Amino acid sequence: MNPEPGDDRTPEEKRQAHVVANPGLAERLDPTAWRCTQEAGTEAPFSGTYWNEERAGTYRCAVCNVALFDSDAKFNSGCGWPSFTESVASNPTIDRVVDARVDSSHGMVRTETTCSSCGAHLGHLFPDGPGPTGDRFCINSACITLEER
Repeated sequence: MNPEPGDDRTPEEKRQAHVVANPGLAERLDPTAWRCTQEAGTEAPFSGTYWNEERAGTYRCAVCNVALFDSDAKFNSGCGWPSFTESVASNPTIDRVVDARVDSSHGMVRTETTCSSCGAHLGHLFPDGPGPTGDRFCINSACITLEER
């Protein structure tokens, strides 16, 4: 499931549509995954499955299974969440698999990242990553699954 080119729905609208189209989603996701992906929650640092994961593979959206990140782009940022320098392009006709928007919740301004396909909240994007992109996608483990190579 990839977003249609020109899909200008908000992440909330995408999430709602995905929940309606997938009525078993609430039962499939554990409570932390539901809170993080559907309610824009955050898991505690150093508590998630993938913060120090080193196996090779593709990280997929826990909600819709779209490929989001490759382990080759993963690095140890020391922040306690899985960190990536860039997302993957799973479909050459789609220019992005991760959307970004301003998040001014909790008294700070950050860049929220969401799955372009289903709108699931993933985490945040910071401009303090290593080269060449300088980006650090700080992602909740509860929002992704690892498909090993």
